[in-house]
Amino acid sequence: MAAETDTPPTSLDDIHHVIAVASGKGGVGKSTVSVNLALAFAEKRHSAGLLDADVYGPNVPQMMGVSGSLEKDSSGKIQPISQHDIRLVSVGFVAGPSQAMIYRGPLIGKMVKGFLKNVAWGKLDYLVVDLPPGTGDAALTLAQSTELTGAVIVTTPQQVALSDVRKSITMFQRLRVPVLGIVENMSYYTSSGTDERSYIFGQGGGRALSDEMGLPFLGEIPISPAICSGGDAGKPIFLDPEFTTEIEAFRTVREGVLAEIKAAAVSGTVRS
Repeated sequence: MAAETDTPPTSLDDIHHVIAVASGKGGVGKSTVSVNLALAFAEKRHSAGLLDADVYGPNVPQMMGVSGSLEKDSSGKIQPISQHDIRLVSVGFVAGPSQAMIYRGPLIGKMVKGFLKNVAWGKLDYLVVDLPPGTGDAALTLAQSTELTGAVIVTTPQQVALSDVRKSITMFQRLRVPVLGIVENMSYYTSSGTDERSYIFGQGGGRALSDEMGLPFLGEIPISPAICSGGDAGKPIFLDPEFTTEIEAFRTVREGVLAEIKAAAVSGTVRS
């Protein structure tokens, strides 16, 4: 990665922490984790933003139940769209729900930089960035354009997902971005009316990978029809108090992320 030594990243003065949510492959629930993590931050009265930088699959507008186009203020800054106390910017607000983004690498990088520098985010405690899967231009540009607090890596228990996750972790480490930990999504299924767990996609893969690579394990998110239907309907599961198990799972992830940031601040790696 020759670009590792390019222009040093700059700080976004009004945004205290920028957290990338990444995955080695698609279909592991990265956007679900991004949306509900942002909402979990807001629950603790942190000001939170959500940047949907998944150029080829911008699902955040649908999952947050919002549509529209991005407007600019008198200074030319893009205005985020507010929903559920989260300030949102998404490629989907630019392209629309059905239009394909046929962008080559340099344009992807330019778009990500624009969303970082040309958006009137205001003061934020946390900006969660939902990245496309893999180790391509959006992730590289983000890591090289701003001082990332760290990356949260999402996987599922299957070996094919874990193999791809290793590549994503290696990329961030080579770019000197702290990896805050690993989230295992679709970990288990609990039958209605019982506490018995079924490990449909295998058991313990995410935790084993965390141990192998010396990284924190941030938590397990269960397989839940309510998580899927809530995302489809624009009603994130975190906002529905009926689903305590799912909500507690995302709270566990949030607390793990906060603990890692606090530990890094004590060591002087990131600001507190």
